Amino acid sequence: MIALVMVLGVLLFVAGLVGFASSARVVRQFERGVVFRLGRVQHPPRPPGLTMIVPIVDRMRKVNVQIVTLPVPAQEGITRDNVTVRVDAVVYFRVSDPIRATVEVQDYQFAVSQVAQTSLRSIIGKSELDDLLSNREQLNQGLALTIDSPAVSWGIEIDRVEIKDVALPESMKRSMSRQAEAERERRSRIITADGEFQASQQLASAAKVMAESPAALQLRLLQTIVEVAAEKNSTLVLPFPVELLRFLEQATGRQLPHPATDSSNRLDRDSDHTLDDPHSEL
Repeated sequence: MIALVMVLGVLLFVAGLVGFASSARVVRQFERGVVFRLGRVQHPPRPPGLTMIVPIVDRMRKVNVQIVTLPVPAQEGITRDNVTVRVDAVVYFRVSDPIRATVEVQDYQFAVSQVAQTSLRSIIGKSELDDLLSNREQLNQGLALTIDSPAVSWGIEIDRVEIKDVALPESMKRSMSRQAEAERERRSRIITADGEFQASQQLASAAKVMAESPAALQLRLLQTIVEVAAEKNSTLVLPFPVELLRFLEQATGRQLPHPATDSSNRLDRDSDHTLDDPHSEL
């Protein structure tokens, strides 16, 4: 009798261990457990830790709630300004509602991938090339809103979307390179012209000061001579002031006769003398 009781106790213990092993489930910290009892989902989802289910009756599916990095394959499209480009992106999302992500959609990762590809092609067609190259923040926000619209009903939360690369045709790259070179040349010419304009203004101001003080011009001349003499040159170029010529002209009180005018005067006098003397030989 005692032996029979011991055998029954051992059998019950073993059965209890088997039942516990078949009903106990461990849910990790980054997971949530969705339990189906006779095919119907049970609310709420099971939290992390040790949880118990009814053997044979319950089935539990674990859902990862970590942020998932999903690369979007490169999509080729034509921008609004008729430029063919290839654009790829990356989507960061997480499961916010494990029950809806399990019940509402068969494979939420595949569904998000297809929506991201379609939305990326739509963004390419609505944008211009300059926006794809320089205004990506606004495009990223618009792309995230487009993907998030259907994903909310699946229990998916879009964290962020980033456009990774924009591939351009080689002909477009050469055209943009020529455009950038022409722009740099234009800026260089503008800067040079502005520098010359400022220099001319300073020279005009200096000329006014020297006109008011003639000694300043002489001092500047002497300074130039000193600078030239500092170099090891055998030739010294000394400018002759025009003001000195004007001073000498005013001091003499007359102008030097022009050679052409003097020759014409002599010819007039010779012709008059010939007409007065009838015996003169022609």
